Amino acid sequence: MKLFNHANRQRNADTRRVYALFEIAHTLVDFGAAVCFTIGSVLFFWPKYETPAVWLFTVGSVLFMAKPTLRLSREIKLYRMGKLDTLAERAEND
Repeated sequence: MKLFNHANRQRNADTRRVYALFEIAHTLVDFGAAVCFTIGSVLFFWPKYETPAVWLFTVGSVLFMAKPTLRLSREIKLYRMGKLDTLAERAEND
């Protein structure tokens, strides 16, 4: 087993559920970042809203940074779930 292996996602119902939940989280983060950047961009048209615009760009940047973190966390979780399956199979065979 290794990270970022498609088979890890399809191993059983639990891994498919974990994968789906992480995909939903990833999509929400992606959408949140896009909204922050879009609203921030519009706010830059008015000088009095520059500070909120900068904050929205900062929040959007943090959200974009969270995306690879979510993907790596998902893959580590799926990898560990596979390790538990392997240990369970070994215990059954002993």
